[in-house]
Amino acid sequence: MASPRLEASIFDMDGLLVDSEKLWHQAELEILGALGCPIPVDNTRQTKGMYVGEVVQRWFERSPWDGPTTDEVVEQILDRVGELATEQDCLLPGVHQTLELVGEAGMTRVLASSTPHRLIERILGHYDLRSSFVAVCSAQDERYGKPNPAVFLTAAHEAGAVARRCVVFEDAPAGVLAAKAATMVCVAVPEPAEAAHKVIAIADVVLGSLLEFTPEVLAGLQEGL
Repeated sequence: MASPRLEASIFDMDGLLVDSEKLWHQAELEILGALGCPIPVDNTRQTKGMYVGEVVQRWFERSPWDGPTTDEVVEQILDRVGELATEQDCLLPGVHQTLELVGEAGMTRVLASSTPHRLIERILGHYDLRSSFVAVCSAQDERYGKPNPAVFLTAAHEAGAVARRCVVFEDAPAGVLAAKAATMVCVAVPEPAEAAHKVIAIADVVLGSLLEFTPEVLAGLQEGL
């Protein structure tokens, strides 16, 4: 594909590359639940896509606890998610295929996640994915997390690309909203329970899994610019 119109591909991590949302839920249930927070046990995580510090602060404001600080609770959750992610096989189908396809199309690959750097590096290292990306961006470094587009705009800068020439791969409504706010093309790969969410519908393409991201889908995105 000569002179690609899309210059960069930006990937979320949790729920998109690795099936880690269930791990976040388990860690929050164990740690925040033990502090008295009414975490739903039915695996409904309404804070999906948010930066973990924002999640902990939200729960603290709703149900204050005595004992560890919010920063200490954040670290406990990160440690627990890291343990769970390396104990289980959480890599989602189609990851390698999609990374290879955008790479062959000449697109720079950047990761942009709401997860803090140390956990990103731990998970990417465990699944041997770190070399797939020229840069790793975290909402940890931004003033605001998703749905604010800051982390995606930083990723575009790291890729040396203008925002409208970037395609974002996301699973969460907050991430889709952030991608479109950044004026980027968006491929949404939502969980089945969120496929009908009204925000998902604003993505340029909605897929059931990354296995559905084909050369034909990529060509359609290129032509749509």
